[in-house]
Amino acid sequence: MSSIKRREFITLLGGAAAWPLAARAQQSAPPVIGFLSSRSADDSARVVAAFRQGLAETGYVEDRNVVIEFRWAEGQLDRLPALASELVHRPVAVIAALGESGYAAKAATTTIPIVLGSGGDPVELGLVTSLNRPGGNVTGATFLTAQLGAKRLGLLRDLVPGADVVALLINPNTAVGRVQTRDVQQAARALGQNLIVLSGGSDESIEASFVTLSQKRVAALLIGGDPFFDTRRDRLIALALQYRVPAIYQFREYALAGGLMSYGASITDMYHQVGLYVGRVLKGEKPADLPVMQVSKFETVINLKTAKALGIKISDNLLSLADEVIE
Repeated sequence: MSSIKRREFITLLGGAAAWPLAARAQQSAPPVIGFLSSRSADDSARVVAAFRQGLAETGYVEDRNVVIEFRWAEGQLDRLPALASELVHRPVAVIAALGESGYAAKAATTTIPIVLGSGGDPVELGLVTSLNRPGGNVTGATFLTAQLGAKRLGLLRDLVPGADVVALLINPNTAVGRVQTRDVQQAARALGQNLIVLSGGSDESIEASFVTLSQKRVAALLIGGDPFFDTRRDRLIALALQYRVPAIYQFREYALAGGLMSYGASITDMYHQVGLYVGRVLKGEKPADLPVMQVSKFETVINLKTAKALGIKISDNLLSLADEVIE
């Protein structure tokens, strides 16, 4: 055999041997999780830790046997479709779609499993067929933010008894925001409470809304639940203090950061559940067979430091309802 043919023969043998090696390497590559969020990384460290904990409880640990590709919209919802498309073309084994990212994820793929973590009702929003039997490639966890608006309004009235005018700050650019507006307006009518709705769909409109509430002598403010607001948490708290308006927020993180009061579901519980479901999907379970879970842990947090700064006396009854009081 000539030296040229011998080299060709050895090359063929080497190539044939390389195929199973390449196949084994590909098979052993860890699965990739797409993590798509409408929030920002800076305000999400605590909830991402809860997601990783849920994932670990199913046997998956980042950088050991699974890879997580993070995509953050930083409150700019128009970025979500492109970010979702990036993950689909990565490609990923499953997408954890947090906040307002469920629409973008569902529009980007009908085959890759999607695990939602949302404050809205995924049935009403058209993301799943039903909570018990979601169908398709989508399941997840929710805390039904809109339905908590009436409860927050009641707590706000207890916080500021006799408030003549109460305002609701909402992001009108999202379906969840529109549902919250409807539910809080219905609750206000039932209570005979004067309510004005202010728009907070941009930084400029948030600033303008606080000027408006000052002009209209608003006695108390309900901040709607929205990922856009989560990325502006510190600014919202600062504006409420600047304009000296008592405000209630949706997550404990707001009260910890200096907000007067918060009432809502535990966001860390929701992220933990999403992590659990992502792990179960990676093990072979189908989203259609996993019911959408409703987070059942709710927290009332009062910040007495902020109350003092605003000159507000918190009633003993309201303090007794609090799960946590920051002194």
